[in-house]
Amino acid sequence: MNVSAISCPEAAPDPASPGETPENLPCTTECAGGTVSLPHDLPVFLVGMMGAGKTTIGRGLARALGREFVDLDHELEARCGVRVPVIFEIEGEAGFRRREAAALEECTQRRNIILATGGGAILAAENRLRLRERGIVVYLRASVDELFRRTCRDRNRPLLATADPRGTLRDLMTLREPLYKEVADMVVETGSMPVHTLVKALLPQLQTFEKRI
Repeated sequence: MNVSAISCPEAAPDPASPGETPENLPCTTECAGGTVSLPHDLPVFLVGMMGAGKTTIGRGLARALGREFVDLDHELEARCGVRVPVIFEIEGEAGFRRREAAALEECTQRRNIILATGGGAILAAENRLRLRERGIVVYLRASVDELFRRTCRDRNRPLLATADPRGTLRDLMTLREPLYKEVADMVVETGSMPVHTLVKALLPQLQTFEKRI
């Protein structure tokens, strides 16, 4: 597995996270240095914990590359007509994961997209196989304390509806991090760096990375 790392102090939280300011919103094509292109049409898949910045960074990458941005959770909500917490409430996590796997199967076959996956999408072995075999996988990593800061007031995170959400994040991180690393072609440490700066740092990595599929 070819894993490279970009060390950046912090990325902005996902749009659903509280406390987002205009300067932390996804960057425009201009602020990312103009539209660039990759030497292939392979999709780019973003994986990582909830609050790692997959949606925010994904939108910035899509703008910079002139590609379509797809959020897997939003795809599920469009298909079901309800928000993710409602799917969890009605069908439980097992039902949600089945729907997630079906959506992932379809989305990972699209070319020229930036796909932000859900934090638990890597739990199923078949999902990990699809991610590894169909595109370039970027693991957006953040510390548990940072993830908690970004998600602590977000009511759209059903897995964090517990008495100890920080402890839940820590347990989820312990379980999931080996799986993120298993599928990752690149590992990006996210922190306080503005999104457009992080995107600019990631673009040359994507342009020079070679993956045969």
